[in-house]
Amino acid sequence: MTGGPGVDPLPTTTVTSPVGSHVTGVEDQRSLGEIVGDLSHDLTTLVKQELDLARTELKAEAAKAGKGAGMLGGAGVAGLLALILGSFALAYLLDNWMPVELAFLIVTLLWAVVGAVLAARGRKELKNANPQLPETQQTLKEDAQWAKAQKS
Repeated sequence: MTGGPGVDPLPTTTVTSPVGSHVTGVEDQRSLGEIVGDLSHDLTTLVKQELDLARTELKAEAAKAGKGAGMLGGAGVAGLLALILGSFALAYLLDNWMPVELAFLIVTLLWAVVGAVLAARGRKELKNANPQLPETQQTLKEDAQWAKAQKS
């Protein structure tokens, strides 16, 4: 190849892996500033990838928690409507065999049990959500090990 004066016709290139570490046995022609720049770029990319992973995991866990909260909310609305309408119907039915006050007390206790069961089920759904982000924690540990290896 031809080129002007001072132009190297075959520039030296280095082969790098995706994370920026160089293949052993290949001479590195980069300056200290370029190495620091590459390291800074690699760390920036790594942090962005970790944030994306955390965001994805949080969305999944929020969906699980939202499902449990939605079930609790739906249970509350359904329980309230059932409590009001069913209570009156059952109390008036029981009124045929006992005083109306006792009939309403029995109906109230029945709906208290139903509400407790629904609340326990919703609480169980909320406990099934895992906000600890295990994949993000694992990759952060790997990143810390990689950074330590780069430092030494």
